[in-house]
Amino acid sequence: MNAALGESAVLLSLLGALAGIVTLVVGLATGRPNLVRVGRSYTWVILAGAVVATFAMQRALIGHDFSLSYVAHNDSTATPLLYRITAMWSALEGSILLWSLILAGYLAAMAVHFRRRIHEPIVAWATAVGYGVAVFFFGLMLSVSNPFATISGAIPTNGPGPDPLLQNHILVAFHPPILYLGLVGFTVPFCFAVASLITGRVGEGWMAETRRWTLFAWAFLSGGIVLGAWWSYQVLGWGGYWAWDPVENAAFIPWLTATAYLHSVMVQQRRGMLRVWNLSLIMATFSLTILGTFLTRSGVLASVHSFSVSAIGPVLLGFFGLVVATAVGLLMWRGDRLRAPGSIDSPLSREGAFLANNVLFGAFAVVVLLGTVFPLIAQAINGEQITVGGPYFDKMTMPIVVCLLFLMAFAPVLPWRKASGELLRQRLMWPAAAAAVVLALCVLGGVRGLNPLVVFALGAFAASSALRQLIIAVRHQGGRGLVGRVNGGMIVHLGVIMIAVAFGVSHSFAHQRQVSLRAGQSATVAGHQVTFLGARDVRTPQKSSLVALVRVDGAGTYGPAISQYPFASGAVGTPAVRSTPQTDVYLTLAAAPDSRGVAVIGVIVEPGVMWVWIGGMVVVGGTVLAAFPGRRRRPTAPVSAKPGVVSGDPGSSGSPGSSGSPGSSGVSGPSGPSGEWVDAGVGVVRRLGVVRRLGRVGRVGRVRPVGRAGLGRRYGGAPR
Repeated sequence: MNAALGESAVLLSLLGALAGIVTLVVGLATGRPNLVRVGRSYTWVILAGAVVATFAMQRALIGHDFSLSYVAHNDSTATPLLYRITAMWSALEGSILLWSLILAGYLAAMAVHFRRRIHEPIVAWATAVGYGVAVFFFGLMLSVSNPFATISGAIPTNGPGPDPLLQNHILVAFHPPILYLGLVGFTVPFCFAVASLITGRVGEGWMAETRRWTLFAWAFLSGGIVLGAWWSYQVLGWGGYWAWDPVENAAFIPWLTATAYLHSVMVQQRRGMLRVWNLSLIMATFSLTILGTFLTRSGVLASVHSFSVSAIGPVLLGFFGLVVATAVGLLMWRGDRLRAPGSIDSPLSREGAFLANNVLFGAFAVVVLLGTVFPLIAQAINGEQITVGGPYFDKMTMPIVVCLLFLMAFAPVLPWRKASGELLRQRLMWPAAAAAVVLALCVLGGVRGLNPLVVFALGAFAASSALRQLIIAVRHQGGRGLVGRVNGGMIVHLGVIMIAVAFGVSHSFAHQRQVSLRAGQSATVAGHQVTFLGARDVRTPQKSSLVALVRVDGAGTYGPAISQYPFASGAVGTPAVRSTPQTDVYLTLAAAPDSRGVAVIGVIVEPGVMWVWIGGMVVVGGTVLAAFPGRRRRPTAPVSAKPGVVSGDPGSSGSPGSSGSPGSSGVSGPSGPSGEWVDAGVGVVRRLGVVRRLGRVGRVGRVRPVGRAGLGRRYGGAPR
């Protein structure tokens, strides 16, 4: 029954997506708004099918329906309830079902958010593109990745359960869904980017509509990556949290391009420039999520984080190729409409810094992508199997990280258009002084090595610059000085700086040692006393564990263990961690007590690791604050007029709130001689469901307010 129900639900979603595409395209082609409205309703068919399919899978897992091949390979009668639920995303087929469920949820959220505007071409086309993505993923579940395939022959009475690493920590319930919420979330801005190219409305409107969607997808992806690092740290037993593993890289690469997009988009909304950059970055981000799925779910790369091998690889690679070809084709088709109306006046300007930011993040993504896929390329060319390890990534990415930390300090103090030397001296004086003081203290404190000193100094430089911005904003705006694109972004910067500095500290000053102890004996590692108190056996239906009882610094007992699962081929180690804001003491049971009662305890002392997790929370919190409106600019303030044509831009000095909030940045149109329109609409506001431009500068000096914006003006069509 579960198999029939699940397959029928998946088929329903697939047919709903196909019918939705046909209805929307026919409605748009024939100009029939009623068909377009009907096309929107297919969203609920897709969502209903995804929910029912998920219900059928959960019912099968919880009820031990071993007639389903997926359940027979990923469930057991001894698996606890929590891990039976999470088994849905413990292997390939179930993870595709989770991806499809989240995609259906995003499509439903789009339908609700744009319910009064589905008749507008860009919204309708974006919905159709979203349906097209849904067709692919639901089609996968009816072909090469069917989670409801049944067992042929005798039905087993038990199964092996999930992989042992997927049933020994509660983070398995949070990391994959949150990561998928981020990866799948980029489908929404991708759909609108494609729709803007199809309709030819390639201005700034589609970005204003999808800014919060992109922010929240980025926040989920950031949180998912940090949770994945924490899970790795708590489970794998090697004492680290980032190893440049292919699965880690597969999530990190789209994070890099999405981060570049979130910065670059401000230049287009403010100055009307970098249109090709922005469209390319958001479409690359979505494409890289598909490529990452191929790399991690096809079995072509070995990873400690990958738990499935299948024949899905060629299909995913084909879809990736189709997405890339479509994106490149649309960009070439609309190339004449993507010319920027302005130019960068000086490298020492905020737009110049954002362009450099794009180049650095792009280079970062290329370096990581090349190191990840190079083993595949080498194997395809000469049949050799090679591995690209951490030294390559550390050596190639360190200069980029240093440059990005410098930009994080330098860019926020730059004004738009051009900065004077006096202005830079004034704004960088305190951040530079803070960096000099921190560097001096580090040297006096005995810190040696170029990398940690550079990270400490640049971290202080960038953090002081962000704090300066926030202090000025709070002094002028009170509590609202912590919200909005600019000020929320400064909080995100602080979180990233915490992670970067903590990463450098924990890698530069870690101490590792294995000690052999009898019960009651102690050893000292990097100033921490470790006492072995003995060992005990713990047996449950799920596993059998040998737990070592270890006391750290005379206070608190910790239990690193070695566990054996019924169907696992080998034992699985489980570390124990004593975490404080200063130092982590990471304990593993390297060898069980021998006949003499001597156990081997692995001890790793790592300073500053807790600040990686705190920095991750600050990043997510700052992203949420950035999504809320900050101080709005005056509607008539010009943002891209030529010097001397229009004056009075209150944000031209880069003061707090100058870029404001979602919708508060100017939308630039062509600037030029008298007779051309200079579009300075400061964004989009909603009143009774109607989107209005707040203002538009007409011929020099005149302001023409706009009421109900037409489709072209709303979504960046050519100005009249």
